[in-house]
Amino acid sequence: MLVEYVILVNKNNQPLGTMEKMEAHERGELHRAFSVFVFNSQGQMMLQQRADEKYHSPGLWTNTVCSHPRTGETIAEAAHRRLMEEMGFDCELTEAFSFIYKADVGDGLIEHEYDQVFIGHCDEEPVPNPDEVGDWKYVWPGELYADIEKNPDNYTVWFKIAIKKLKDYLSKNKF
Repeated sequence: MLVEYVILVNKNNQPLGTMEKMEAHERGELHRAFSVFVFNSQGQMMLQQRADEKYHSPGLWTNTVCSHPRTGETIAEAAHRRLMEEMGFDCELTEAFSFIYKADVGDGLIEHEYDQVFIGHCDEEPVPNPDEVGDWKYVWPGELYADIEKNPDNYTVWFKIAIKKLKDYLSKNKF
């Protein structure tokens, strides 16, 4: 299995070096990440359910794609790469905002990320990678917000944080 590394950063997103991904998650080190939210032309948001084999947060619903950039890769390049690797399509993406969070994701792992959020539009049917994605669906944002309130344990920790920030962003910006 290929050893993956994350880019360690400070609170201003300035790179400090790299660390093996699992070690960074065990130690709760702040590292660079991204989240992609894709909407169809009707305004529905594409969600993915993480595969049951994922090393943390298996089977939980989350945004279209989330991951980490590789060394020497821009955050936008990484977002496009992971859209193809996880969902089997690519689309135009706009960087919207960023935020920092730290959360226990179970099994002794801590996500501490400088998360850069991208928004895209696509009506293409995804072809999910079964190693990454257990299921997918389009949802109306209002129904999603209500379901997160009713069933928070069905969603990833970072998604519940990001979706509140996305809702605020969308209320102030046309995309």
